[in-house]
Amino acid sequence: MLNTILHHLESLVSFDTRNPPRLIGTGGIFDYIRAQLPGFRCTVTDHGDGAVSLLAVRGSPRRVFNVHLDTVPSSDAWSADPLKLRVTADRAIGLGACDIKGAAAGLIAAANVTTGDAAFLFSSDEEANDPRCIAAFLGSDHGFADAIIAEPTRCEAVLTHRGISSVLLKFKGEAGHASSANALHASALHQAMRWGNRALDLVEAEAAAQFGGLQGLRFNIGKVEGGIKANVIAPSAEVRFNFRPLPSHDIDVLHTRLGACAAVGVLDRYEETFRGPSLPAGDVAYAEQRRQAAQALAESLGLTVGNAVDFWTEAALFSQAGLTALVYGPGDIAQAHAADEFVLHDQLVHYTASIVRILGN
Repeated sequence: MLNTILHHLESLVSFDTRNPPRLIGTGGIFDYIRAQLPGFRCTVTDHGDGAVSLLAVRGSPRRVFNVHLDTVPSSDAWSADPLKLRVTADRAIGLGACDIKGAAAGLIAAANVTTGDAAFLFSSDEEANDPRCIAAFLGSDHGFADAIIAEPTRCEAVLTHRGISSVLLKFKGEAGHASSANALHASALHQAMRWGNRALDLVEAEAAAQFGGLQGLRFNIGKVEGGIKANVIAPSAEVRFNFRPLPSHDIDVLHTRLGACAAVGVLDRYEETFRGPSLPAGDVAYAEQRRQAAQALAESLGLTVGNAVDFWTEAALFSQAGLTALVYGPGDIAQAHAADEFVLHDQLVHYTASIVRILGN
């Protein structure tokens, strides 16, 4: 089985599906996958801007497996060609091998040694926070009740993870000479720094909040830009940040509180650029109900239930749409997005064997 999985993984890694730039068409990797799934009804949909999905269905399943085929861009830190799979005694190394083409290879391998009902949704927009493939699928009359989303979870079923919200802030100031007495308050960069200090205090005050094994609010100021030069008061500044709430957090309330960390009149723009709900999605009572349903699904499929995780996945979108959703895949998130990312052979074999067992039911 391992040789078959690695054969498919080698082919999948060789297709350039880096996102950005997401120069992905309806051929290429999708032609390859269709050719590997005889007996499946395959529908390829172009959602625009390189977002392409493939729904492959055999029989009349009520459960869909989803795996994204896009990868993050590769960095100069790679020690060899990221699009050429390297296989060692215990691992497979290549761009997307861990996140999450290894699961795609396992699904293809499992499909070819089973005959039961099966449905696979291959998508290509996860790495850009632009889930148009998933939105289109969930907006259709798909008929599925359960969804298993492939992400690196070390072959454990993950039932709970944080949401995510990304924000663009723009501060306004008044340009002038840096020697001016009003430089401290006229500088947009100074206002941005004051906002950052208050926002960090707000986040630290949430340290005791918890839900389903997760605790506190995750927060990161990822980028700050602005100003002209050291002796000019900055007339504008831009901050990009994101936070990752618990299922029990109200994202809109958090936005109100974070916006209020800025002094009155200094914000030119506060724009949420992406929002992903927590898993499970919904208010606290509903989220717990959905978590219990996902646990029952995992147990019925013989999957080991793992701990909650801090990273976000598109499973939350399936949950928000009313499906019972969990996250399950080979590999360790510590390898995702890393140079020379890899997935261990035993993880690939374990994952594929579990899919064979599930499809055989």
